[in-house]
Amino acid sequence: MRKYLFGTGLLTAITGGITLLRSLRTEQFTWRTALAWLSWGISLALAIGAVVDVRRARHGELAPADSPVHGKESKIFRKSVRS
Repeated sequence: MRKYLFGTGLLTAITGGITLLRSLRTEQFTWRTALAWLSWGISLALAIGAVVDVRRARHGELAPADSPVHGKESKIFRKSVRS
């Protein structure tokens, strides 16, 4: 579980969200702020998707074709079986 929670993508998305929350206190909500929140949401979704794909590969399941893990499932599975 630690591997997933402390992954760099997830930590980056969380700290970006904290920064956006802090900026809401001092600045007005403009279209730029809306784009920043949209970008943050996309980043968070991609980070969670990567965690899910790695977890599936560790359990021997195939990852979708658009996943960065696609094609490396057997290597990840063998690595998780050894440890």
